[in-house]
Amino acid sequence: MKIGIFDSGIGGLTVLKELLKYKNEYYYYGDNINIPYGTKTKHELQILASKIIEFLISKNVDMIIIACGTISSNIYEYLKNKYDIPIYDIISPTLNYLKDKSYYTFATPMTCRSKIFNNAIECPLLVPLIENGKNVTDALKEYLNKIPTNSNLVLGCTHYPILTHEILNIRPDLNLINMGKILGESLNLNSNKLKIRLYFSKVDINLLDNINKIIKYDYQLEELCLNCQK
Repeated sequence: MKIGIFDSGIGGLTVLKELLKYKNEYYYYGDNINIPYGTKTKHELQILASKIIEFLISKNVDMIIIACGTISSNIYEYLKNKYDIPIYDIISPTLNYLKDKSYYTFATPMTCRSKIFNNAIECPLLVPLIENGKNVTDALKEYLNKIPTNSNLVLGCTHYPILTHEILNIRPDLNLINMGKILGESLNLNSNKLKIRLYFSKVDINLLDNINKIIKYDYQLEELCLNCQK
């Protein structure tokens, strides 16, 4: 099966990482020239996401996964109704998993404003720090201080699983919930063939380092700027 996946940058690679266990043929687009999505308006998100989906459709994918918490929480219904191709968001499987559970959520400003998650805490500094390879410790400590002991913590942006080690170093008492893992288990799309094509709107050394830290498989990488707004 051909599966299209997209995000604002490298965060969605944490979702791809979970899906690679099931093989399949993947086409991933990371719009890192327009990062962060978490502070954009719904109208801006509609324009950006539509161009990416149309690009993925041009690759003849069978389905599309929105590997972005901000897009999923704000314009999923808009995109699902706009296109005929099956589109899956990253959040719905996690919400099903969380039924009858108490939890807190780290999320982007726009995801928090959507009120899709309970006890959502805005973490506006994390995505830019992650994308630029900067130290996240001070910001993480500030956000983690708001989480009670022994809580379930939903990583409500797909960039945040990149920080799993750092989070648990500071707060080993927390149970971290990875939306990509839950999505992969819910779809369970097994195949015998694995192929990975990655497209980013900006390619540089920092991006290559980040990809290789997350994806441990061979991939093809291309620079393709669909939404050059900056």
